[in-house]
Amino acid sequence: MRTGFLCNRRRFLRTLGVCAAAAVLPQGARRAAGATEKRTPNILLIVSDDQGYNDLGCYGGGTILTPNLDRLAKDGVRLTSFYVAWPACTPSRGSLLTGRYPQRNGTYDMYRNEKPDYGYQYPPEEYAVTPERILGMDTREVLLPSVLKEAGYTSGIYGKWDLGQLQRFLPLQRGFDDFYGFVNTGIDYYTHERYGVPSMYRNNEPTTEGKGEYCTWLFTREAKRFIRENKDRPFFCYVPYNAPHIASVLEEPKPVQAPDEYKALYSKPQNEREARRVEYMAAVTAMDHAIGELLDLLDETGQADNTIVIFFSDNGGGGPADNSPLRGRKSQTWEGGVRVPCIVRWPGVVPAGLVCDEFLTSMEFFPSLAQAAGAPLPEGVALDGFDAREILAGTEPSPRNEMFWVRRNFRGARVDNWKWVDMPGQGGLFDISNDIGEEHDLSEEKPEVLQHLLSRFKAWEAAMEAAEPRGPFRDF
Repeated sequence: MRTGFLCNRRRFLRTLGVCAAAAVLPQGARRAAGATEKRTPNILLIVSDDQGYNDLGCYGGGTILTPNLDRLAKDGVRLTSFYVAWPACTPSRGSLLTGRYPQRNGTYDMYRNEKPDYGYQYPPEEYAVTPERILGMDTREVLLPSVLKEAGYTSGIYGKWDLGQLQRFLPLQRGFDDFYGFVNTGIDYYTHERYGVPSMYRNNEPTTEGKGEYCTWLFTREAKRFIRENKDRPFFCYVPYNAPHIASVLEEPKPVQAPDEYKALYSKPQNEREARRVEYMAAVTAMDHAIGELLDLLDETGQADNTIVIFFSDNGGGGPADNSPLRGRKSQTWEGGVRVPCIVRWPGVVPAGLVCDEFLTSMEFFPSLAQAAGAPLPEGVALDGFDAREILAGTEPSPRNEMFWVRRNFRGARVDNWKWVDMPGQGGLFDISNDIGEEHDLSEEKPEVLQHLLSRFKAWEAAMEAAEPRGPFRDF
């Protein structure tokens, strides 16, 4: 019997401190006997929702219990200069699955309704024709599971989809073979409703199965079923949790939801602010436990040595999250909105215990995983990422030296180690090589550098404008 994390939730809670220490055993010491014959690697891609840069023990946080993600980092590489393509949910996920900037793939804003933010609950007939219901990623876009299918992969998604609700936009029409999860930007963790609207699907059909159960457990259960069912063939298992995003409920302030036994792991809150932070921390720890179950299953089925495991947050932390030492948070183009924690365990490619500060983004995963799988990249599709395997392995520097962000009237750019931020009433030029917190505006001291970043940003804007237009937002 292995000495890492046990799957039983009750025992997990009772022995958390002991298991956190045991979970750091070297990767090879935890492998089940009789590992499968070497073949094309499986892929387990886990995405958290609105998690702070400093909300993992392995990133120096220490406040939140994350023993399984910490041991994942010990078995692989922890990325410290990793960025997403947009500072909030939908476009970030679209770029992950297409390998393209939001401005290129057409999903450069959210598919969501604004009225619930002001306490309005949609009746079904009105909701059916709202933007949240009818918008989706352009059907001409090629998503990662479609590419992997060419190499014989079976793909499943369990959790947050967020790229369209109409049938033509749902996962099974975009290359996935199995889907259980919700189709919009957020839900209540127990009712699985978004502001009173049922949101869960099983493949192409709405479902209320599992209503009342904590959704982190449901998504994990389905992912484990998929892994077991496909243990003898290459698979892509995408698990985009909604934790630790706030619950989509009408009451204010909107809470993060977590089971009571996980809240009990933390000190009793003394005020409303502390209570919200405890809920958040508990949701992260519950998700960490769920991730531990997935890692354990890979060990038990002998697949761990042939499975790429990737974890990152879809954007910077919001609400009670801790993004320190970064400035800003979700929705902003400060580092705290776009630089996120990311861990990659890739046996045979990535050395255990590596820390990598190379400049990388989520758009690199599309070409990296496709090429690792032996899948041909889509013809005629301009990708904004590249094969990052050698960078992750620590054998080559990253060729990336630029990244650009636009969220409505929030703009940002990183060129080499210079960062430019332009938001209403705030922004400036920063040298993030020695000012990661973006505290010292160097615009007046370095006008030539500022002009260089502005010129690069304008060139990028022109390239995006010249790209073949995609919906749903662009006029063409």
